[in-house]
Amino acid sequence: MRRLTERQEWKFFSVLPKADRPLAVIWWILVLLRAFLPAVFAIAMGILVSAVRSHGSLVGPLVLTGAAFVLMQVLSPVHTAIGANLGDRVAAWLYDRLTDACIRPAGIGHLEDPALTNDLTLARDFDLAITAPPMFVTMDFIATGLVQLFSGVALAIVLIGYAWWAALLLAVAWLSTHWLLRESTVWRDRNTPEVQEAQRESEYTYRLAVDPPAAKELRLFGLVDWTMERFLSRRKRLFELQYRATRLRERSMGWSLLIVLTANGLVFWSLANSALTGAISLGQIVVFAQAAVGASLIGFGGINWALDGAAAPIAAVLRLGPSMEPVGRLTSGPEQATGMPARYIAFRNVSFAYTPGSNPILRNFSLTIPAGSSLAIVGRNGAGKTTLAKLLCRLYDPQSGGIEADGIDLRRLDSESWRSQVSAVFQDFTRLELSLRENVAPFGADDELVNAALARAGATNLAALDTVLARGYEGGIDLSGGQWQRVALARALCAVQSGARLVILDEPTAQLDVRGEAEIFERILTATRQCTTVLISHRFSTVRRADRICVLEEGRVVELGSHEELMSLGGRYRTMFELQARQFESEDADAEVGYDVLA
Repeated sequence: MRRLTERQEWKFFSVLPKADRPLAVIWWILVLLRAFLPAVFAIAMGILVSAVRSHGSLVGPLVLTGAAFVLMQVLSPVHTAIGANLGDRVAAWLYDRLTDACIRPAGIGHLEDPALTNDLTLARDFDLAITAPPMFVTMDFIATGLVQLFSGVALAIVLIGYAWWAALLLAVAWLSTHWLLRESTVWRDRNTPEVQEAQRESEYTYRLAVDPPAAKELRLFGLVDWTMERFLSRRKRLFELQYRATRLRERSMGWSLLIVLTANGLVFWSLANSALTGAISLGQIVVFAQAAVGASLIGFGGINWALDGAAAPIAAVLRLGPSMEPVGRLTSGPEQATGMPARYIAFRNVSFAYTPGSNPILRNFSLTIPAGSSLAIVGRNGAGKTTLAKLLCRLYDPQSGGIEADGIDLRRLDSESWRSQVSAVFQDFTRLELSLRENVAPFGADDELVNAALARAGATNLAALDTVLARGYEGGIDLSGGQWQRVALARALCAVQSGARLVILDEPTAQLDVRGEAEIFERILTATRQCTTVLISHRFSTVRRADRICVLEEGRVVELGSHEELMSLGGRYRTMFELQARQFESEDADAEVGYDVLA
């Protein structure tokens, strides 16, 4: 029983009543009605033929035959409509579960865990007709398969009226095709890790081609043909893998044909012999011949093709809930973080890796940040700068060591309470397709507060507060990269005005020129004078304004001090600063030099 309940098909059918119990009950009733109507029609035809032959009353047989025939024609479109509605409800239920599984964990480790990527991709795209038809279409395929299967069983049962061995022989013969052709009925082979990987790669290339963000660079760098070739090759590989898993094997097909032809030959020979000897009447011949032909509906397992496309993503969604929760879970205590940090933030021998067994990003990292001060962090790409920002935001917990605020480990604090004290701007900040007001203050704020935040971010006169920041809406506009970055900064400053005491800026002005960045950073320092500010940047003209600068390499602090102290030290920081300064002098004052080219 445990093995049965773990099958994807079982999980699919278990979801139907959870999505909409009344619709699921009606859908199953219609499956059974449609399945047994062919048997009823066969029996009614036999009764009608017998009545004609015996010159009896035809009213009853005609009514029964007509009713069965009309119901067979009417119930099919009704069933399709019910199935489409139920399919939409199932899709909505699954999207609710998937959204909850992704959003519910306090951390974000589950969204970046490679072990969950295939399931997440399959679950995310299941109703977009990428891996299978949409759920409202699939429900009709599944219903048709179930009706055929149950009809075959019902007609085989009718055949028992002729001879038990005939019903058993045909049932076994047609059922054997399920086993003989199991490799092509997609029970096991189609969604292998190799197939899922090919699906993910082809989907990624497809997104490159059709989504706007990549459109400019694909054309600029002549990658259009490369994208098409890559998409076609990955899609071809996917189809080859699926075909290899599901193609009809010649030997299996040969055995299937031999078995079913032999079984049907024996049964129909017996029926013909019985008819010739008068052992059965003409009416019985009509019934049993139809039953023998209809028993073939049991064969070949066609329902598995439809179930495979629907059950695999449903199983993936159901797996993701329990799989994601422990990966994204954070330790959260009962203490409140109101007013923190008031004295300091300290990293105490922190070690951290994104996945178990991988190389740690931070190794025994220790650093103290006095409250109310500004700290700039510089280092190579991959040195751990953004990781520090994620840990401070409590998007991850360290594997060893701890982070303290005023002497209290962050894991003892309520995570939501701590985050209410934190404001941040990341490199990949969110661009909300909402009004300017909602972009700056998603949870709402007075217009006066919103306008003040925009002014401090140098983003006045961008648009009216009610203007939607997306061209796809009536009256909507789009912004340049630099303007969007100022809106993101305004969002962070609005949070500061609402009580946040720790500000994290991860490349907050990367899309601004040097002069614009200097202006903005001065504004930020002024607006966050009472806060603790952590700045991550590649531009040394900006970081020199921080109270202290931390040089990070391979997850360790190699230098720490003010700009003047580090310059007088003559170490790593000074070398990098002078190299970048010479670059600015030799080229244009607005040029940029990334830190990673300075290593």
